[in-house]
Amino acid sequence: MTTNEQPTPTTAADRPRSQGQGQGQGRGQGRGRKRSEDSRLSILAAAFELVAEVGYGSLTIEGIASRAGCGKQTIYRWWPSKAHVLLEALAVKGELYVTTEDRGSYEADLRAFLTDTFALASTPTIANILRVLMAEAQIDEEFGTLFRTEFLPRRRDALTLVLERARARGDLPPNPDPSTALDVVFGVLWYRLLAVRRPFTEELVGELVGMLTKGGE
Repeated sequence: MTTNEQPTPTTAADRPRSQGQGQGQGRGQGRGRKRSEDSRLSILAAAFELVAEVGYGSLTIEGIASRAGCGKQTIYRWWPSKAHVLLEALAVKGELYVTTEDRGSYEADLRAFLTDTFALASTPTIANILRVLMAEAQIDEEFGTLFRTEFLPRRRDALTLVLERARARGDLPPNPDPSTALDVVFGVLWYRLLAVRRPFTEELVGELVGMLTKGGE
């Protein structure tokens, strides 16, 4: 064989793909990813709808699958239980409805974050799911680990973004320490949700903003 000759492919793996083949495969993969994401979001939405209608105790994977229009094995491929489905649904809700955008000052950013967070937690369905999943996290070791290491940090990371931006801007007060500020905000959230079931009011938002932005004055 001369240097100008091309070797004859002997297997499918050896054969160069034509341009059309490569493009077709890429389009198929893109459609597959979109279908998977659409299915995932449909399942999360269905879980929220159903738990609001029937309650957590009567919620089943079969029911979620029926509402979402998919097979239950599709759900089990992504989540091992209904608690895991709801946990991800909550995380998505938090990212969609709680703002972390820059409003020009630490006080404005913090007020917006607290207002959105407390408004979401005041929704009856959300509040009930949070209570149920916190309870589940205490009795199921595997789920509890996921709850503590993935779900809770995602919300703390969102507020950390606000704090770090304030530090970079130069308007983060020296006190309290950022980790303490995080504990204050989420401590109030969980205490009111789980222990005393007191409402999240505008006055509460104002008190927390004042406490966390005055720097111990």
